[in-house]
Amino acid sequence: MVNFRVRDLDAMVKQLQTAGIEVEPDPNEYPNGRFARLSDPEGNAIELWQPTGKDMA
Repeated sequence: MVNFRVRDLDAMVKQLQTAGIEVEPDPNEYPNGRFARLSDPEGNAIELWQPTGKDMA
């Protein structure tokens, strides 16, 4: 899995969905942030991470 850190998860999810890409935002917020998952065209997992707290720096 490849993990990408994003500044604004909601905006990134909206942008991907507008482009017709299926994205699954995790409805939970964790101590280290929020997450969403999608797959590349070859089926490899990609995770988007919006950090919170000390991980934001």
